[in-house]
Amino acid sequence: MTPTELSEALSAALAAAVADGTLALPTDAVPASVHVERPRQREHGDWATNVALQLAKKAGTTPRALAEDLAARLGATPGIKSVGVAGPGFLNITLDAAAAGELARTIVEAGAAYGRGEALTGQVINLEYISANPTGPLHIGHTRWAALGDSLGRILRAAGADVTAEYYINDAGAQMDRFGESVLARATDGEVPEGGYRGEYVKELAAKVLADRPDLPELPHDEAVAVARESGYAHQLAEIREVLESFGVHFDVWFSERDLHSSGAVEKAVARLREQGHVFDQEGAVWLRTTDFTDDKDRVMVRANGEPTYFASDAAYYLSKKDRGFPGKIYLLGADHHGYVNRLKAIAACAGDDPEANIEVLIGQLVNVGGAKLSKRAGNIIELRDLVDWIGKDAVRYSLARYPADTPLELQGEDMLKQTNDNPVFYVQYAHSRTVSNGRTAAERGVRREDGFDPALLDHQSESALIGRLTEYPRIVAQAAELREPHRVARYLEALAGDYHSWYNQGLRVSPYPDEEVTDANRARLWLNDAVRTVLANGLDLLGVSAPERM
Repeated sequence: MTPTELSEALSAALAAAVADGTLALPTDAVPASVHVERPRQREHGDWATNVALQLAKKAGTTPRALAEDLAARLGATPGIKSVGVAGPGFLNITLDAAAAGELARTIVEAGAAYGRGEALTGQVINLEYISANPTGPLHIGHTRWAALGDSLGRILRAAGADVTAEYYINDAGAQMDRFGESVLARATDGEVPEGGYRGEYVKELAAKVLADRPDLPELPHDEAVAVARESGYAHQLAEIREVLESFGVHFDVWFSERDLHSSGAVEKAVARLREQGHVFDQEGAVWLRTTDFTDDKDRVMVRANGEPTYFASDAAYYLSKKDRGFPGKIYLLGADHHGYVNRLKAIAACAGDDPEANIEVLIGQLVNVGGAKLSKRAGNIIELRDLVDWIGKDAVRYSLARYPADTPLELQGEDMLKQTNDNPVFYVQYAHSRTVSNGRTAAERGVRREDGFDPALLDHQSESALIGRLTEYPRIVAQAAELREPHRVARYLEALAGDYHSWYNQGLRVSPYPDEEVTDANRARLWLNDAVRTVLANGLDLLGVSAPERM
């Protein structure tokens, strides 16, 4: 019996109590589904609900009386072993072993679909993250958002949302001109301008630019800067895309800031917001009155010299997302962007959206990896590429995904490389490889799932605990999606791996000894083993981490 089936049984019991007059409750007040959850203490049963406390007052009875009536009705439900009433009216429900064990069959047959649900079905979301300037390589700060952003996108999709992952390329403004000047200086042995880019990577870009345009040194200065800027930009952006793909991060849309300017979107955004009544002119500049919507000060959109500000681009970009059909917009920003939260919400409000519903801004805190060397190419940063080459994609992604985004991190590189149970990613991946090894040995000794399954044989305490953990997975995925917290999946996987290792260590054999016959117990345990393998693989996939078959 799954949590959904139990929820339906509870709703049916409530409806029956209303129908026979036991419960004085309007028919439309009977919930279509009743929330059930795992009790904190295992001895309290498999599932618990406080529905009696929620409905008793409406029904003109006491929670305890309502709970006792429901307990009597549920006691006759196939698959339920016992129902107890605790405290003022909590229901504690214990399933019989066969009903609980059936979950193993459900999981194995569902395969990759197990855990995917409809909690966010109908939501259309634009998920923007990283969005680093294309003037240098991605560093460790970008790495955190790469891991979290991609995992969040996978989890949102698993919960039913329609998600478009987007990278906003900040390829306009003075920074690009300084970048072009820097590349040109490296290509012609000139002086890098003040505030320019000095890393070794600029020399590498300069060499590529010269290969593209050997005539670069002979060009007039302004033309040479433009060529160096555009060619260097193309090579740097290509590197960013290649590094991210190798990290398992794919973007559906690469949106150029330049397009906002060249298409006239910035000017149109100012005009649209003026029509909404939120734009005003002062001292020759054009302002957006964001203080009407919790911002700490009004924002300049167009300077007195006629030049649009970055804020104007932000407004145009928000409107672009709105116009492209994204009611939901999630921004993942770095620790230095706290000031953006209110101003982006103010833009949403000025555009006629609900800032509490149509936009979310998640702020990620700083991360440091002890033992990592600063990039020789980029100077004073730790590059994503170097971090992955040293520690490995799986260890980096998992380690970053298992903490809330707003938690400052101090990770130790050597710890992430350890092949011990103290290393969470190893612990979880080893559990998966152990399930595969168990299944391989079972096949060699003639244990086959298709020869039968008696779930009632999964009655050991460790099996009950393992099955209970498996039932939680769909709820964990839905919760991680709704709260935007991928770390919930990682922590769940660690708990599941712990339950599996504990079960394995009980000596409850999936495979018989070479001189023994295959029993129904062997087959039942193989179903359970393979259910764990399925959930571990599904969960690791949501984090963008591989599920190895051998370690």
